[in-house]
Amino acid sequence: MSDGKFITLEGIEGAGKSSCMTVVEELLRNAGHQVLVTREPGGTPMGEDLRALLLGHKHAGMADDTELLLMFAARAEHLRNKIEPAIRGGQWVLCDRFTDATYAYQGGGRGLDMHRIKLLEDWVQRGVKPDLTLLLDLPVATGLERAGKRSAPDRIESEAAGFFQRVRDAYLVIAANEPERVKLIDASRSFTEVTEQLGEQLGALLNGLPGDAAHG
Repeated sequence: MSDGKFITLEGIEGAGKSSCMTVVEELLRNAGHQVLVTREPGGTPMGEDLRALLLGHKHAGMADDTELLLMFAARAEHLRNKIEPAIRGGQWVLCDRFTDATYAYQGGGRGLDMHRIKLLEDWVQRGVKPDLTLLLDLPVATGLERAGKRSAPDRIESEAAGFFQRVRDAYLVIAANEPERVKLIDASRSFTEVTEQLGEQLGALLNGLPGDAAHG
């Protein structure tokens, strides 16, 4: 049995990740793949407990270093007990956020040292990286307006607009530095257009082509 693939969706608040996760899952299943859908922080019983600590308002004054370490604690559990076994078993793993979010939110948003994040990434992930990351990008004001129409914001969603601009900027740097893995999706477009973009980039992975060759 061949190993599965690892696909992540990233983006700021209001980018439409939940809807896009459903689209990507359906495309993968229609292509005949077994799909494991998961999320970060979370994905395991321990990870979900840590998610509640990270996103709830009980610890509003949480230190930035604590936030970073809890993110990677949840990720270590997630990788060992869910993601890695699934990939070895031939499943395609579809994850709502992964380490790019840590670089964007804790690195860009909080201003933590990117080199320290890289040390934790190397230790915890042992070389595991997504095969494809779909980055849903849109202006911060648009994203926050969309997100404001949903449920009450969690601890991180309650940050000011400047925080999310730094997050977006950090995401765009990642995309510029790793264009083979990270594919930009214009999430400000209509849902139909976003779905078409997702299909193009996913088709490239399914067909074993470089992302931009899917429609070149």
